[in-house]
Amino acid sequence: MKKLKQICLLSMVFACLGMSGWAAEQKIATFNLRKAFDGYYKTIQSTAALKQERDEVGKELQQMADNGQKHETEYRKLIDKANDQAISAEERDKSKKAAADKYAELENDKQYINTFDREATARLREKERQRRDDIVKEIMGVVEAHAKTAGYTMVLDPSGESANMAPVVLYTNGQDDMTDNIIKELNAAAPPGSLDTNTPAATSTTNVTPSLSK
Repeated sequence: MKKLKQICLLSMVFACLGMSGWAAEQKIATFNLRKAFDGYYKTIQSTAALKQERDEVGKELQQMADNGQKHETEYRKLIDKANDQAISAEERDKSKKAAADKYAELENDKQYINTFDREATARLREKERQRRDDIVKEIMGVVEAHAKTAGYTMVLDPSGESANMAPVVLYTNGQDDMTDNIIKELNAAAPPGSLDTNTPAATSTTNVTPSLSK
């Protein structure tokens, strides 16, 4: 038993020595992907464009809801008329039939609004995902080029989180951080005013970067 413990101890020592040698051969940099994504002018433009599309969809839905409310009011009036004993039975029967037709119209309105809302939401989410993936792919290409030029063997993202929501990078002194330089390069061709995130068009309550670390 004692000999087995000694063997295990020696194995651990050799493993640590091996890891130390491996670490000494590495040249590691850090890059905050989320910060770069949020600070890239194309992300800001994409956020503004998506917000505008959402606003347009919202206006269409509001118009549909207003029309539905109008039809609802007409339906209620027809129901009241169909129950009005002051008018003839013939007029009441006509109102009942008209109310039934209007009710069917109301149901069609509701179904159409629900379908439109569902399809528009799915379409916008897919467009959001595609734009996000394209921008991340572009940023990663720049990171890879920088890393190769500088001779880095590994680049770690301090904004990433593990499965239990803990930071993946527990500590970095920031000495070999490429974030600011790459953001500067990414925004070198930014159109005037495109980096202003305080404009109404560039403000959105929807998170455009929900899964950068997936």
